[in-house]
Amino acid sequence: MPNIDLKKIEKDKHRIVPASYLVLMRDNKVLMLKRFNTGFYDGYYSVVAGHKESLETFKQCLAREAKEEANIMLNTKDMDVIHVMNRYESDDPFELRDRIDVFLAVKKWKGQIKNLEPSKCDDLKWFSLDKLPANTIPSIKHALKSINKGIFYSEFGW
Repeated sequence: MPNIDLKKIEKDKHRIVPASYLVLMRDNKVLMLKRFNTGFYDGYYSVVAGHKESLETFKQCLAREAKEEANIMLNTKDMDVIHVMNRYESDDPFELRDRIDVFLAVKKWKGQIKNLEPSKCDDLKWFSLDKLPANTIPSIKHALKSINKGIFYSEFGW
């Protein structure tokens, strides 16, 4: 359990930061992108992902982010939740530390996959779940390993 200032909790409203993650598989490999110039784990691999906006579902968020980041067109009806992670980011400001990450797989997609955000991503590649890059964001590596083992729910950073 992280060291928490209980007085701070009492005066701050509790917030959870929700995000959606795409686990896009092809030939037993997952699509990953390398973060660049974002200020968060630059030089590390992640999957296509983004923060959920108000009045947006996790599936709607993922459809938006996949199109914006990688030219991937998704239909929310083709998405399945395959993992949920409750994550604690101790390096973030207090009010942004508690997170819910929803990982979704898709049955099908459209579009030619390409990097549409070269100012935030400098590589887009397919990797075997058994051979993830050493420079994968730790929470993403944890989630993908959990998914590979069939684990639906996990906690990270607590």
